[in-house]
Amino acid sequence: MSRKCPVTGKGPLTGNKRSHSLRATRRRWNVNLHTYRVEIDGQVCKVRMSARAYRTLNKSLKEN
Repeated sequence: MSRKCPVTGKGPLTGNKRSHSLRATRRRWNVNLHTYRVEIDGQVCKVRMSARAYRTLNKSLKEN
C-alpha cells in the first residue's frame, strides 16, 4: 500500500535528519493515514485517508 491519501493526493515528504554535529542523513515525513468508514452513495466503505482530509470532510458535512 502506498503512503498516499486518495482524497487530497498528499504523499510523503523528504528532507534531512540533522544530528547535533549537523551531519545530514535522509529521512521521510509520512502522511498521517488512518482507516475510516465513510458512507459513499449510501454504502459504507473503508477508506485509508489522512486525518486532515477526514476532519475537513466532517467539517463540510456539519455545515450543510
